[in-house]
Amino acid sequence: MTRCRLCGSAALESVVDLGATPPCESFLAAGQLDEPEPAYPLHLRVCTDCWLAQIPPLITPEDTFKEYAYFSSFSTSWVEHARTFVDDAVERVGLGPDAFVVEVASNDGYLLKHVVDRGIRCLGIEPSVNVGAAARDAGVPTLTEFLSPETGAAVRAEHGPADLVVANNVYAHIPDVVGFTQGLRALVADDGHVSIEVQHLLTLIEDNQYDTIYHEHFQYYTVASAIRALASGGLALVDVELLPTHGGSIRLLARPAEVAGEPSQRVADVLAREKAAGLQELSGYTEFSARVAKVRRDLLRFLIGAAERGETVVGYGAPGKGNTLLNHCGIRPDLLAYTVDRNPYKHGRFTPGTRIPILAPERIAADKPDYVLVLPWNLRTELVEQLSFVHEWGGRLVFPIPELSIVEDAS
Repeated sequence: MTRCRLCGSAALESVVDLGATPPCESFLAAGQLDEPEPAYPLHLRVCTDCWLAQIPPLITPEDTFKEYAYFSSFSTSWVEHARTFVDDAVERVGLGPDAFVVEVASNDGYLLKHVVDRGIRCLGIEPSVNVGAAARDAGVPTLTEFLSPETGAAVRAEHGPADLVVANNVYAHIPDVVGFTQGLRALVADDGHVSIEVQHLLTLIEDNQYDTIYHEHFQYYTVASAIRALASGGLALVDVELLPTHGGSIRLLARPAEVAGEPSQRVADVLAREKAAGLQELSGYTEFSARVAKVRRDLLRFLIGAAERGETVVGYGAPGKGNTLLNHCGIRPDLLAYTVDRNPYKHGRFTPGTRIPILAPERIAADKPDYVLVLPWNLRTELVEQLSFVHEWGGRLVFPIPELSIVEDAS
């Protein structure tokens, strides 16, 4: 990478180098275990002109999203988050019976099904064939396509402008951030709203959330860099909310620049917090690599100690972020016998790179391991309750991030 993908600057500085890993959602079938597996460098840099953190676009969205292993509806808390968002958006944006809502990267319809239930016209734009089909089966109108300025214009011409465009957890997933933003502007009505949720670089840095760095995430936003990105497509930020989702996210509410007006006080407050954390100067990034190394050492020390004591450790979840962690730490089945996942699509497959078997969740209760390493640590509250049965035989839950923590009892 020699140029910033947002502003074109050559002033890119290293934040953390995680080596080379396979794409995090490229789960292996049993028949692929004797085949070569490509791995790509995973090196986060920050542009010191516009402060967009980014990795090189070594894979394309087409490589990842034509057939995708992630189905949003398998997370109970995420579905509830979507329902609450729709309820609030109806009031905040004033969505009446004649409104039109478009969600970009709509996955399996986890959010738009709440819009459908309200009788509001909507459309999902989802590039993954398999999850888009699941959305249509659930009664959510879905177009199988990537968003571009041309796609946005075509949808607008066929369906009319959208009163609300939603783009949750996709703004990091596209290397052409300018073209994607122009696509959002093409979709939204001239007096409409765009709501974007994306992980906040501030919490990623502060809480050692380095496993959320993977090849699908091409860039990592502060509010300051998001303002620059939105402006590239003719949108202006009017409000921001700090959310606990994915370990700490920002919800950006934007409007066409011509009607946006002055941003809220919350925008100024978050910008001030980012500046205080040093994220608009290089000093805010310099210690991150050393803290990432400590997470790795602590987790390996725990796993090796458990193995030497003859204790069993299995995993819970097979999220994309878990594969960054497993590969960076060099964890293999001798240290983590298997992991389980609620998504049956992953059962019988193996984690990329580390080749750890993925089984059904019922296997944990059958085997009664000493420890369960929780890979989707961002769902801690939900999973501590959901996995409370592990304590019945004296088992314990382990969370690797932001620092190694062992839950002795669920109560």
